[in-house]
Amino acid sequence: MDTLTPATLHPGPGWQRRYWAVFVGQALSLIGSALTQFVLLWWITDTTGSVAALSTAGMAALLPQALLGPLGGTLADRYSRRVIMIVADTISAACMVVLIVLFATDQVQLWHVYVMMFIRSCMQAFQAPASAASTAMLVPPEFLDRAAGLNQTLMGIMTIAAAPLGALAISVMPLGAALSIDVVTALLGLVPLLIYSIPQIRTPRAERRSVWAEFREGVDTVWQHPGLRRLYGLLAVVVLTIMPTFTLTPLLVKAHFGGGAAQVALMEGLSGVGMIAGGVLAVVLAPKNRIVTVLLALAVSCGTLALTALAPAQTFWLGVVWWVVSGLSFSFGNAPMTALLQSGVPNQLQGRVLSLLSTVMGLAGPLGLAIAGPLGQAIGVRGLFVVGGTLSAVVCVLGLLSPTLRGLGRAAQGSPAVPRLSSEP
Repeated sequence: MDTLTPATLHPGPGWQRRYWAVFVGQALSLIGSALTQFVLLWWITDTTGSVAALSTAGMAALLPQALLGPLGGTLADRYSRRVIMIVADTISAACMVVLIVLFATDQVQLWHVYVMMFIRSCMQAFQAPASAASTAMLVPPEFLDRAAGLNQTLMGIMTIAAAPLGALAISVMPLGAALSIDVVTALLGLVPLLIYSIPQIRTPRAERRSVWAEFREGVDTVWQHPGLRRLYGLLAVVVLTIMPTFTLTPLLVKAHFGGGAAQVALMEGLSGVGMIAGGVLAVVLAPKNRIVTVLLALAVSCGTLALTALAPAQTFWLGVVWWVVSGLSFSFGNAPMTALLQSGVPNQLQGRVLSLLSTVMGLAGPLGLAIAGPLGQAIGVRGLFVVGGTLSAVVCVLGLLSPTLRGLGRAAQGSPAVPRLSSEP
């Protein structure tokens, strides 16, 4: 399979009302979840003061989503995405209700928090691909780039808002009450899903194969398409080399720039502003040549990570500038990448293809962190930033030289496919 064919149909009249209702509902739910994540991590920090405890919480919150993502994507293509989203959000909210009761009765234990974070991460493995694949059916093809830009803007808002909103919540109310915000936002996210149907391209029941066979179909879709295979490989290398920089940012600020927590907060907060700006820019410009935009923007984002560490120790402000540019260019490049996959991959395969990308990047990140430990001892934290950022930027630039990768953008503009469209059952 060498070509991609357009995978979206026009959702019909009134699509704006349905899309914005679902988008706002999911945005509120995500912001509530991010706030809760901060509150729980702060409770673990305040209660234990243990790096091991925080690391365990991080693994519980991230690994299940990465490992179960392919299964979640397969089910999102096989069954009703709307129902999957409703069930996943409901179970996540129920987990939070359990924690609220445990905190209110003073019976909470550390393992309770780990288990609930683990379950919520599992639910995210099913909710995320169902939501991503639904977007292509909620908006017309010409709005896909702007929808992806809006999602990037939302990610930037979450980066900025989660910590201060979480800190404000636990400063003015009991911890259990702060956690109840997540329950309220989850319910607000469920309301549009209960009101509006989501069209979905469905394989007739008589033609369905086993879950394993359908999972393999998603893997084969990526592996047998040279452009997708190279794109996934390139992104895996990029994540592997730059992921350690995000984890080690506080150490860079302290060891190189001589800063403290306030400087780290400033850097991270302004990075969120950059992500919002990049998402807004993607909404306004809606780049036409998606793959070139993706590779150029990621090259700039990775290159400026290296420049952040190369800034002289007495010019923290310059490091912040490069860091913000990195966030802006990453957000601007990530939006058309999502739109490229949503427009080029048949919708009945999108859950699997998108979840496979999340899994590839989700597993590349921990591997990069494992490599960064001994490597950082040898070349230092600045060296990790410079080597990782430069290597990733070079990989992205080399990707521009690949006719196979450049052809991804052109393939998505081919003649429309005629998939089977089924309204929400």
